[in-house]
Amino acid sequence: MSRIVIALGGNALGDTPWEQRKRTEAAASSLVGLISAGHEIVLSHGNGPQVGAISLAFDIASRHSDRIVPMDLPECTAMSQGYIGYHLQQAVARELRARGMPWHAATVVTQVEVDPADPAFAHPSKPIGSFYDEQTARRLMADDPAYVFAEDSGRGWRRMVPSPRPVAIVERDAILSLLDHEFIVIAGGGGGVPVVRDENGDYRGVPAVIDKDFASATLARAVGADYLFILTAVDRVAIGWGGPDQRELDELDPRTARRYIAEGQFGAGSMLPKVQAGVEFATSGPGRQTVICSLDKAASAMTGHGGTRIHA
Repeated sequence: MSRIVIALGGNALGDTPWEQRKRTEAAASSLVGLISAGHEIVLSHGNGPQVGAISLAFDIASRHSDRIVPMDLPECTAMSQGYIGYHLQQAVARELRARGMPWHAATVVTQVEVDPADPAFAHPSKPIGSFYDEQTARRLMADDPAYVFAEDSGRGWRRMVPSPRPVAIVERDAILSLLDHEFIVIAGGGGGVPVVRDENGDYRGVPAVIDKDFASATLARAVGADYLFILTAVDRVAIGWGGPDQRELDELDPRTARRYIAEGQFGAGSMLPKVQAGVEFATSGPGRQTVICSLDKAASAMTGHGGTRIHA
């Protein structure tokens, strides 16, 4: 039996709650299939479209009613964890019942500790929330110096937040306890709610976004996983993407992966963080492996048929 952390992309879940419900139902069969093969599962997920919609809704509503205030990013992330987890729990529970399996599913609203000295805090670069015209953006920055806005791809000005690296999973012990009692655990959604310790040793949320692939690798190490599955839109990692010499990779060792990274073989906003996180996990302990593949290839990739396997 292996312990597996599976990272689902937020875009793979759709843009609306109704789309998301359908896609989680479609995903449940593959996910539960891994459990029926005797494996323990921790499920993480992205939340890009979802947390953006939540933040945008509060931004717009607060402009039209003084009864509603803008909601900061840690709270928006926690909300997205709750409602995505709710849909995943329902879909997985239905599939478990259909197979007559005694497992349960539970969502853990997960805080992920980050280092307040992380250089990312000095260079906010992750766009979130609404688009504004330049005049409004500059007024908002004047009203609150903690806000940073920048022009985003010619579409308007957006708030920029830091994207620090994850350090530790705060709810690690709760996740392990649930695993020990036959739960499929949904945790680390959206990269987790980023928190730092204050002067009293208590956690407080910070307005930032943690990359969900790096957070999933941190989660996998924290729970002692054997495998990290990073599910994406393609069946395998490729070099020479989109060109005549494109080549899909069945296996990838850390040294070769780092060489391809240095060559710029992987897109910064797409495959690069997946490969980096995959190498990070695969080199974190003996026997650990990362598999990058599409959702429908997850079960077959477990037996070596499909996906790109990263191992030391």
